[in-house]
Amino acid sequence: MTLVDATAHPEAAVAAAVTALRKGRPVVLPTETVYGVAALPGDPSAVEELFERKGRAGERLVAVLVADLEAARCIAVVDAMFEVLAAAFWPGPLTIVARRHPEADLHLGDGSSTVGVRCPDHDLVGAILAEVGPMATTSANRSGQPTPTTAMEAADALGGDLLVLDGGRCEGSPSTVVDLTTDPARVLRPGAVTREALLGVGLELGPDGAGADR
Repeated sequence: MTLVDATAHPEAAVAAAVTALRKGRPVVLPTETVYGVAALPGDPSAVEELFERKGRAGERLVAVLVADLEAARCIAVVDAMFEVLAAAFWPGPLTIVARRHPEADLHLGDGSSTVGVRCPDHDLVGAILAEVGPMATTSANRSGQPTPTTAMEAADALGGDLLVLDGGRCEGSPSTVVDLTTDPARVLRPGAVTREALLGVGLELGPDGAGADR
């Protein structure tokens, strides 16, 4: 395992993450919600390693982090409500599920026409996204287990032998996951952005759906 203190040495952390990701290796990194593990979504072997380390079923797709709305347009079909939600809650803890862009080369699990997209409110992750583009990312834990709050715990949970960016304790709430591919939309996973806040920007919501581990 290679541990980099991302608080004391952010530029070194970004450079190390960019190198590892481009070499096809997953990276453990902090976000404003929880520790995540990331890989480039166009690299099927890297994403497969991510699934294996988590013990995650292939049909449980991972989400994609993006630097901004323009990056989201390259991987998702962005409609008017998507734009409203992004303007209101990005960067921040809202994952928006939309139809995949037909030309997007994404390996996020065992096939789907949809993609969950989030723009994180975290300077370190934003700097990495600016260099490598969108990242397939999921919480840094074994599936079904609590998400660790420290970098070392996250690395241990995923089996070690990884680049780990230590950003201190991450104890935020997971992102809210809202599905725009249904009519009305559904909250698939409650999180930091409340149902009331979503309704407040004009989103029509049906009953909440099943929990999502994105």
